[in-house]
Amino acid sequence: MAKGNSFFSHKLHSLLGLFPIGLFLLFHLTANYQATRGAEAFNSTVGAIESVPILLVVEFVFIYIPILFHAIYGIYIAFQAKHNVGNFGYFRNHMFLWQRVTGIITLIFIVWHVWETRIQKAMGATVDFDMMANIFSSPAMIVFYTIGLICTVFHFSNGIWSFLVHWGITVGPRSQRIATYFTLIVFVVVTYIGLRAMSAFIV
Repeated sequence: MAKGNSFFSHKLHSLLGLFPIGLFLLFHLTANYQATRGAEAFNSTVGAIESVPILLVVEFVFIYIPILFHAIYGIYIAFQAKHNVGNFGYFRNHMFLWQRVTGIITLIFIVWHVWETRIQKAMGATVDFDMMANIFSSPAMIVFYTIGLICTVFHFSNGIWSFLVHWGITVGPRSQRIATYFTLIVFVVVTYIGLRAMSAFIV
């Protein structure tokens, strides 16, 4: 029974990493990318998102609760995992380790980002271009967000590879190698979108 629960939890953990958490990451970075078109475009996008009915309920059901489960179970398997995945080769050993390291960094980054934006909004602040520009007026925050963004995108991209394996979609060496190339492309493209969006706030 315990093994069955563990198998289900691993599957759910992997699934939530892509749906809805991964989709939200892509949506969030795409929305932020609107800042490259100017403050008005970004503020308009934020306004459209804020106008979604029962937004707080949507955020809790599709973002916060899935992230909470993914984070808690992720920490559990990070400390329970044995770093001996020789079946996937030496490169995969490194990816296995970095997936867990970036997972911890990503969690810290998300908690801080939520504090600086959503919690501040709940306390009366306005989430807009000026708020983000103020955050990035600090060189320390630029470094922190850059590291956090890269780690988050790596965790997501490499998580796609893990998802494909755990769900039996890529079962052979060739398909797993193709998946590696695909996830590398995802990492490069999404990282560019995130960093380009971030640079738009640095004035």
